[in-house]
Amino acid sequence: MRIEGQLPHVGRATKGGSLPYGRSKGNGANAPRITSDFPAASAHRVPVWKSALDITCILLTLPIWLPVMILLMLVTRLASPGPIFYRQKRVGLGGRHFSIWKFRTMKVSAETRTHEHYFQELMRVDRPMIKLDAYGDRRLAPFGRFFRASGLDELPQIFNVLCGEMSLVGPRPCTPTEFSHYEAWQRDRVNGLPGLTGYWQVNGKNKTTFNEMIVMDLFYLKNLSILLDLKIMFKTGAVIAGQLVESRLAAQHNRQDTTLSSPAPILQTLVESARKSPRSPTTILQGFAESAPK
Repeated sequence: MRIEGQLPHVGRATKGGSLPYGRSKGNGANAPRITSDFPAASAHRVPVWKSALDITCILLTLPIWLPVMILLMLVTRLASPGPIFYRQKRVGLGGRHFSIWKFRTMKVSAETRTHEHYFQELMRVDRPMIKLDAYGDRRLAPFGRFFRASGLDELPQIFNVLCGEMSLVGPRPCTPTEFSHYEAWQRDRVNGLPGLTGYWQVNGKNKTTFNEMIVMDLFYLKNLSILLDLKIMFKTGAVIAGQLVESRLAAQHNRQDTTLSSPAPILQTLVESARKSPRSPTTILQGFAESAPK
């Protein structure tokens, strides 16, 4: 993996697997050229060991996650009127669409266009992908912030794993709208099963930029192994604990503020900040080769 010169404009992935970055004309022009030698593997081949590992882990932890899921169903039902689950279309293996299941964390009447515009802006500018939750999102239902910070809202996706649509470890599935804005090289992240947790989730997550997330996902697919999956699973618990602490501190800070930021100023701040002090995502690549299991 190496960094080369400057790439004035990239409209598609090169044969050698160049990874473009940038902040103009989408998310990949006028930026350092990163050659990663990612293989053009078939988007439809999943290692046998991966499915076996998923099923084994799910069965062994059944006495833990099943009671937790039942408890969360009751909490969701009592805390906020409306359906318990939320279904959303996502892009899976090979670009195929499927529906993921989540515990509902937002009020029934909440609009979603704010989040869509916010994420599109994060894709365009080179800034950390901080969730709207951190700004005091009033659309959240009671316990919604806790569910999201702990990842418990994703627990129903265990059934997506059992159906073969997802894996316990892999890139997080994006929405069709987000996928339509991907550049050619970024679409390689669907060459593997999407997961409940992944390399990106345990290596920065909301502290990283969109391009850094893509690079991490491609790095994971290139270095796919049982050892790496197990390492990510064990590390996920510690990461979730840290997210809960950060979420609690953010909630306390928001309660102290007399005025909460609205979505529009947030987007404007992101754009202006990115123009003044852009952050290069290429620095994260330097330690990847060393971190991969041998």
